[in-house]
Amino acid sequence: MMTHVIINRLQDFIFFYPFFMSYLWMIGGIVHFFALEKGRTRSRRALVMAGMPKVSVIVPCYNEESNAHRVIRHLAQLDYENYDIVAVNDGSKDRTGAILNELAAEIPHLTVIHHARNEGKAIGLTTAAAVTNAPYLMCIDGDSLLASDAIEWMLEHFISDPNVGAVTGNPRIRTRTSLLGRMQVGEFSSIVGLIKRTQQVYGRIFTVSGVITMFRKTALADVGYWSSDMLTEDIDISWKLQCRDWRVAYEPHALSWILMPETFKGLYRQRLRWAKGGIQVLMKYAPAIARPSQVMMWPLFAEYLLGIAWAYAMTFILGLAIVGLIVPLPSDWHIALLPHWHGMLLVATCILQLIVGCLIDGQYDDKLLLYFLDTVWYPLAFWLINMVTTVVALPTIVLRQRGKRAIWTSPDRGIQHEQRARH
Repeated sequence: MMTHVIINRLQDFIFFYPFFMSYLWMIGGIVHFFALEKGRTRSRRALVMAGMPKVSVIVPCYNEESNAHRVIRHLAQLDYENYDIVAVNDGSKDRTGAILNELAAEIPHLTVIHHARNEGKAIGLTTAAAVTNAPYLMCIDGDSLLASDAIEWMLEHFISDPNVGAVTGNPRIRTRTSLLGRMQVGEFSSIVGLIKRTQQVYGRIFTVSGVITMFRKTALADVGYWSSDMLTEDIDISWKLQCRDWRVAYEPHALSWILMPETFKGLYRQRLRWAKGGIQVLMKYAPAIARPSQVMMWPLFAEYLLGIAWAYAMTFILGLAIVGLIVPLPSDWHIALLPHWHGMLLVATCILQLIVGCLIDGQYDDKLLLYFLDTVWYPLAFWLINMVTTVVALPTIVLRQRGKRAIWTSPDRGIQHEQRARH
């Protein structure tokens, strides 16, 4: 009898947890849009009064020969008059270093740093921060095409609030030539964008986006810059800053057009690294946030723990369902991954979440609803991908050697021959 009750409760948790989170994200996204986005315009007055502070755009590069020309030339034409560019060639094995040197000869405000070997993104960012005298650092990836006004949108947060340590922007997908690419277009609006908005309404953000975040250099110095042993340096620096009472903000007007995986192998490897990095951060900061002074971080910690519990609960019930196809289970074990009366409710929730996210982000990325049929089931796919990667990631991180340097390999950047930047 007790086993029957446990299985029923697990199945309730499997369904109701993502269902609850979906509506929480939608409500948070709507509140954020009407309270902090709708009708907001960019004002240069505050920046002018602050003296148009210098910004360094930092671009860590590893095997980016296919993107370096386009990204750096694009950066050289931003609409902000006081900035420079620092590109870090992190031991690339292709022509990235040579291309960056050629560009440096053409672009006066470009500085190139070469690492003899692959040191990892965190080391690259920290090295660049050490050589620039700019008080603000815009950190992007080697495939990121910044919107021309992104710097000004993000600087406003730092000028208006001295407690802001980092501002993350709004990544937009430009790999849209395949079904998998188009599905992620919907993901970044219906899930990622809504989560960021909800967390900003709450007052704490789980992670900045590594492809577009601006930092206050004094805040980075206060927390010791990036950690070289963390698999996801963006999640780690977000927790580092917030645990030291620096505020992290989200600016949806600051756009960055990025490349994403368009193969299942590439997507899996990316999401597995994200899952490993999230778990690694939770293990690292668990002792620190146990203090009452860190109470605002508790909901973020609890949410991620619940996500891990959900992944293992889902795996367990799936396993029982598979076993039930082979051998008879006890008659009082009613294994149903989807309660029969919730089917249409799940469909309606997926549709509603996609519509809400696309209507909000449609202010910045037009025609998002054209991808509706490709992405309508992505909220469900998102949870299934998280299940697999979380179950694989947890034991890997628990057994991982402490302090091991986190280096990178070239990610799957999708089908690039037909890409067009939209900005």
